[in-house]
Amino acid sequence: MIKITQKSFSTSIKPALKNKVIATESFLHFEQTLVQKYALLNEKESEENQKKLMVDFLEEAFYTPNYHINTKGRNDTVIHKGKSPKDTVGVIIEAKKTHSLEMISEAKPNVKALHELIWYYFNEREHNHEICHLIATDFYHWFIFDENEFDDKFYQNTSFKKLYKTAKDHEKGSAWFYDEVKKLLITSDIDLFFNYIDFKDLIGNEKINKLSKRAKAELYKILSPEHLLKLSFSNDSNQLNQRFYHELLHIIGLEEAKEESSNKKIIRRVKDITRRNEGSLLENTINELEVDNVLGQLSNPEAFGNTTEEQLFSVGLELCITWLNRVLFLKLLESQLIKYHNNDYSKAFLHSALIQDFDVLSELFFEVLARRIHERKLSVQKLFGDIPYLNSSLFELTELEQKALKVKDLKDRLTIPYYDKTVLKDPNGKRSVTGEKNTLAYLLAFLDAYSFGSEDTGDSIQDQPKDLISASVLGLIFEKINGYRDGSFFTPGFITMYMCQETIRRATVQKFNDHYKLQLKDFEQLKEHIEFTDKQVRQEANTLINSLRICDPAVGSGHFLVSALNELIQIKYDLGVLQYQHSGDRISKAWLISIDNDELRIVDKENQEPFVYNFRNPDAQALQESLFLEKQLLIENCLFGVDINPKSVSICQLRLWVELLKNAFYKTTPEGKKELETLPNIDINIKTGNSLVSKYPLDTDLSKVLRSIKYNINQYRGFVQDYKNASSKEEKRGLERIIADIKGNFRTEIAKYNNPEINKLNKLKEELYVRFEGNSLFGSQLNAKQIEEREKLEEKINKLDQEIKDSIDSPIYRNAFEWRFEFPEVLDDTGNFIGFDVVIGNPPYIKGGEFTELKPFLQKDFPNTFTGNADLYVYFVERGLQILKKERFFSYIIPNKWMRASYGLNLRKYLKTKQLHKIIDFGDLPVFEEATTYPSIFVLSNTIPRHFLSIANVTTLAFTSGIENYLNEVSFETSHEYFEDEGWLLSDLNTQKLVQKLKSTGKPLSKFVENKVFYGIKTGLNEAFVIDADTKDRLIAEDKSAAEIIKPFLAGREVKGYQTPKAEQFLILFEKGFTNKNKGDFEGETWLTNQYPSIFQYLKPFAKKASVRSDKGEYWWELRACDYYKEFEQDKIIYPNICRKPEFTFDVNRLYANQKCFIIAKDDKYLLGVLNSNVIYFLFKKLLPELRGGFYEPNYAILKDFPIPKPDAETASLIIEKVESILIQKRANPQADTSAIEAEIDDLVYKLYDLSEEEISIIQ
Repeated sequence: MIKITQKSFSTSIKPALKNKVIATESFLHFEQTLVQKYALLNEKESEENQKKLMVDFLEEAFYTPNYHINTKGRNDTVIHKGKSPKDTVGVIIEAKKTHSLEMISEAKPNVKALHELIWYYFNEREHNHEICHLIATDFYHWFIFDENEFDDKFYQNTSFKKLYKTAKDHEKGSAWFYDEVKKLLITSDIDLFFNYIDFKDLIGNEKINKLSKRAKAELYKILSPEHLLKLSFSNDSNQLNQRFYHELLHIIGLEEAKEESSNKKIIRRVKDITRRNEGSLLENTINELEVDNVLGQLSNPEAFGNTTEEQLFSVGLELCITWLNRVLFLKLLESQLIKYHNNDYSKAFLHSALIQDFDVLSELFFEVLARRIHERKLSVQKLFGDIPYLNSSLFELTELEQKALKVKDLKDRLTIPYYDKTVLKDPNGKRSVTGEKNTLAYLLAFLDAYSFGSEDTGDSIQDQPKDLISASVLGLIFEKINGYRDGSFFTPGFITMYMCQETIRRATVQKFNDHYKLQLKDFEQLKEHIEFTDKQVRQEANTLINSLRICDPAVGSGHFLVSALNELIQIKYDLGVLQYQHSGDRISKAWLISIDNDELRIVDKENQEPFVYNFRNPDAQALQESLFLEKQLLIENCLFGVDINPKSVSICQLRLWVELLKNAFYKTTPEGKKELETLPNIDINIKTGNSLVSKYPLDTDLSKVLRSIKYNINQYRGFVQDYKNASSKEEKRGLERIIADIKGNFRTEIAKYNNPEINKLNKLKEELYVRFEGNSLFGSQLNAKQIEEREKLEEKINKLDQEIKDSIDSPIYRNAFEWRFEFPEVLDDTGNFIGFDVVIGNPPYIKGGEFTELKPFLQKDFPNTFTGNADLYVYFVERGLQILKKERFFSYIIPNKWMRASYGLNLRKYLKTKQLHKIIDFGDLPVFEEATTYPSIFVLSNTIPRHFLSIANVTTLAFTSGIENYLNEVSFETSHEYFEDEGWLLSDLNTQKLVQKLKSTGKPLSKFVENKVFYGIKTGLNEAFVIDADTKDRLIAEDKSAAEIIKPFLAGREVKGYQTPKAEQFLILFEKGFTNKNKGDFEGETWLTNQYPSIFQYLKPFAKKASVRSDKGEYWWELRACDYYKEFEQDKIIYPNICRKPEFTFDVNRLYANQKCFIIAKDDKYLLGVLNSNVIYFLFKKLLPELRGGFYEPNYAILKDFPIPKPDAETASLIIEKVESILIQKRANPQADTSAIEAEIDDLVYKLYDLSEEEISIIQ
């Protein structure tokens, strides 16, 4: 029998929402609205009247004007996810009259209100994956159910699903369904969880006033849109805090704009010089760089850009990001210190009363954070007190700072105007401040207006709540600033979490299978199979997990590595091997650990309260210390990253330090003092370099090299580990020198033993010595011939020597990254490269035309995937697989174009040789805010295909039950063998078999039309050669001969299926060669003036622009060469290059068309009928690239292979007859309804393809 069980608000509200502070004003409005509506409730009124009161309460308290509440169909009441009734339904509400016997209660749940909710849910769920909650209420009592409960207990239950299907298929209606559901619930063992509100008790008995702040906040949140509609909000790690972001840009001196060429958002220095603020951080920095001629002192200024302005901007921005990294890290540290000391705000130190200028800020960086307290000067100790020493490389001068500029060199006196939408308020706290402020003071005040804590402070309702800025949000902001032109996009948390879970869990299972000689299939089997109650087994398991090596070769802000860190801890927790460092006991005994919103959440099992560190509490101390040391161990051993952008590397290192800072703990010194644990030197795992460019192949033999240098691989590995734990600058510098020396030796010796050109040079030098120089030792003289031979040999040696030097010094290798030896953790003891267990990431999206200088190198190093026009991410795929261990796991998120584009051909062939596990296509969904990238995720293992793979075509980003549950529901299996080299079809097996059957029928379109498919005309200067009707009429009125040259000119938008196309524009067409063919002895321009005077006068102002076209004819007024101009004068089929469905039509009016159209030069109405049929529409959806908004691009490269069946004479005649009927009707009325005739054509076409009823149903 069904029962319902009440859950606490605390366990239901997402942790990220739980951390959100509610404004006192907002809660009071909620409370006053509730009390007011409660007072108006009349128990004798009708159900409709009471329902209206309930809706009024929700609208006035929360939902107006952003969310529409109303009835929908037969649903009682719904809350939409937007302002319109057309927006998706997010909440279903069943409202009952007060004291109704049909209302749910905990004692009697099997009543009509529940039956109705189940019915409404099934009706909505058939087409809507975005339902979030269901509510039953009589205004007094509110039963709130998470959609997951209904999905799991009812929708996925075969008995309920069968019942609903029967009701629908046999039109039995809702009343029958209610009766049957009631019977089914009696026999079903279902426990349905819910949240409960009793307003009669809270308001009627005035208990609301006795609630704690936390309880009031939870009551508010449980009915808020953020909870009921599962919305993102300001401290959501997937959500950019726009207000914080734009004001920070203003303080730095940057602006966001749209790039004209690509229409994507970019970050740049303020373009309008008059709007640049001298006091902004960037302008202050650039000014000092110019004054001191810093660029002239840098050894490689060209690495920062091609022009002086680019170099100044890049150097200045890198310095600003370095300084801001430190300030933001310290803001997070300050927040931790305040929280650790019971919200003691005297621990705050980032304020202008203390940090009065850039000199003091520099002192804080380098004389406080970088020095132990007892090593600080007395004046520094007096000024800064006991701010902890951190031992982090973050607080050491970077190489660029040493060579260029230090923060203390900035001018202190400069001011900057307040941002026009500043978060800072006037003394009354009502209005935004205006005027100007000292830049540093402004920055500190701005940061202080936000909360940088990561957990619930307990103060859930405040008069002026601050938005929470988490480490993830900071990462997102810096990735946007940093990726201003390098094709990188911040990957949302739900993506990084999912990809890390998919790959790292698979790699963990593989580790255990290899170690214990098991055949476990998945992580769930691993959990069930291994008994982790034994401490020794737990230790073995930890050692195995700690040996995982995870790499992001385009690491960006480090988001993937942070998600990987959280996932590794979650894996240990789920397996029961996460343990206290000192006792070895399992942490899972007392604590619940989960990943929510890309954050690690820790909750007390007993009271469900979030973990808060208190160094005075031994249990809290033990947990905090264990988590810190666990994270340190995993970061040092497991996480590796590379990026070409040094600013990205700095940000990634910062992110990992922040993850450690979250669990920073106090330790007791030998003197009995409390001191914050120092941070390790994790920066050595995150390196700067071009992941795609290496001098030395991965299979380079190191055996001779290792014999010739004084260190072995174990020693190299040991020095790297020692560096991570070095506790002083001197120790770090010494280890850096040793590590640099080892890598330098590797470079020298590898070149000596493995470079064939150097070997050749050495042999030539040896020959020179033996033949000519050795003889001189014994006094013999060379004759003239020998001297000539020696000179030739010396010339050959000098030439080869110079070629080798040029190769070594080539700009291509300027940022080369040597995977062969940079990470000793992925070398075995004899120096062989063994690779990573997981390669994961989001490589940059840079088009093939933007890195032409690299292509000869890429062709050599990436033979499996290279094509001349491939985008850069293609090579990152091959590089990722090169550095991946055999049978280990790989996942990227990249544009889906590789699956169908011609440049993806070699990549498709290459990936078919691997075991693909999952492909997830997001189509045109806006996964990345900055641009439309059509992203897709794929997961594979580095082994040959053995199993089916899972496919998911994602249609929403509103994963109300989480992305994993959504994908489980929409995924289907298919086989590698159905992926064709020409393009991959992401469909189930039946659909793929159908497509193959269709493609084997008849002829490809290209053969059917004898390749007579032609692109529309490009003029190279539309403003000159494309004219409107009025201009056409005027030119012909002035000179009748102009009519010979002016042609009707269609645009793609004017072409609609079967409709008679009408051109709104016209083309001035002089074909290449037309002038010379007709001018006789006249000079070209003279002939044009005489023959077509009105056209000449019209075109003359465009002569200069027309002359510089690269695709003109022999004269500036002629168009480019084109072999098929005459085809436009024939009867033909025309179609647009972008359309939602097949839009083929027939032209008998000699229309020309622009480049947004194609023509099929064939008078064939049978073909027209087939091309507009359902079968071809089906192939559109399955084979063509889908663009944003549901559009398709029928590119001829793909369309040419569409199958056209050969008809029998009778069928062809029938189709032609029906097509002509449609054309006649559409000519008379373009809006004529011809759907019945088109359906008849579809039926005929189905027969031509010999389709079964089942196959037709797939198409339809």
